[in-house]
Amino acid sequence: MNVLIIGSGGREYSIGLALKKDDNVQKIYFAPGNGATDVLGENLAISNFNDLADFVEANQIELTIVGPEAPLVEGIVDVFKERGLTIFGPTSKAAQLEGSKIFMKNFLARHNVPTAKYIETDSLEDAYSFINTLEAPIVVKADGLCGGKGVIIAQSHDEAKKAAGEMLSGNSFGEAGTSIVVEEFLDGYELSVFAICDGKNYVVLPAAQDHKRLLNNDEGPNTGGMGAYAPTPLVNDDIYRKLNERVIEPTLKGMESEGMPFTGVLFIGVMVVKGEPIILEYNVRFGDPECEELMPLLKSPASELFYKAATGDLKSAKIEFHDKYAVGVVMASKDYPYKSTPAAEIIVDDIHHDELEGNAHISYAGVSRGEDGKLYAIGGRVLVCVGLGESIKEAQKRAYMLVGQVHFAGKQCRTDIAYQAL
Repeated sequence: MNVLIIGSGGREYSIGLALKKDDNVQKIYFAPGNGATDVLGENLAISNFNDLADFVEANQIELTIVGPEAPLVEGIVDVFKERGLTIFGPTSKAAQLEGSKIFMKNFLARHNVPTAKYIETDSLEDAYSFINTLEAPIVVKADGLCGGKGVIIAQSHDEAKKAAGEMLSGNSFGEAGTSIVVEEFLDGYELSVFAICDGKNYVVLPAAQDHKRLLNNDEGPNTGGMGAYAPTPLVNDDIYRKLNERVIEPTLKGMESEGMPFTGVLFIGVMVVKGEPIILEYNVRFGDPECEELMPLLKSPASELFYKAATGDLKSAKIEFHDKYAVGVVMASKDYPYKSTPAAEIIVDDIHHDELEGNAHISYAGVSRGEDGKLYAIGGRVLVCVGLGESIKEAQKRAYMLVGQVHFAGKQCRTDIAYQAL
């Protein structure tokens, strides 16, 4: 089959890499892709949803996979489905689970899915009153999409009130913050759990753990993610069972009962408090960088997982995972996450280590192809070095061996990815 992948990051590159190894896949297209996806397939300079659907029809593309949240919230799936095209991802109505934190929190409450105590409001007075009832730290979230940056964990009541005021005035996140959620802070450990859904059925992928902070020991500012590992030993069968029974099943039933069956990736941000999984948030796509670790753990053909979910046929799929671990280390540009950085040439040393040859790879993200044919880091999170192993320690060692082979001016990365498990 021919496949189109929507997006331009490391997540989309990783999906492309998994499909490239899939005997069922003939040709891969990326819209728009990045400077390295042209090695896996063909990049398209098309952004209009109807124009993309025209291209899909003209080129016999049997499956479209949507990577990022914005086109999902904007309704790309609705456009494709109206034209009878197979696309993996939720409709715009179902994508409200990520597009609106208020919708998501109210949905959880309606369907008795465990979540933190909260208030949703556009009133500063109500926000202040609720903040006064909570113990610090306090979480303040902008309602709309903010590229993963619309969540403030305030260390005092004054800081929470300031964050609420700046959001509601439009100063922090513009329109996305003019309604907010204020909620209690949950103290536990955080997990990323992904369920591939076809509207009724689901497959849970190995649970991952992301590292949001810029610096070692989880210090410094929040980022889009500086690395991740999977599966995490912090999840046991009891937690998976509770997630299935208390979270995923009521969510799929609730979405169907409300007329918006959920197809695609349900990304569950979980806080485990005293052995109990409490839901922090939902997203409606793969996490990045978690996707970069999950894709190489997939043993069965990636096309089967995505296609059967998109066509409501997950029940007949036999999805298997390698009994291995994956660790991914993000290499970012010099000034990330504060400002953009001038382009810098990327040089990757020839691999002479046998153990790296088959057990490590790079997923490219913030890169462009120069007229000279070379790859350039163009800022933000540039690439992810992924290592695989029989243990987390072995996977981590291989990931960092690969990091040592990659060079560009001003490169930065954490040196402790997967420390929680080790």
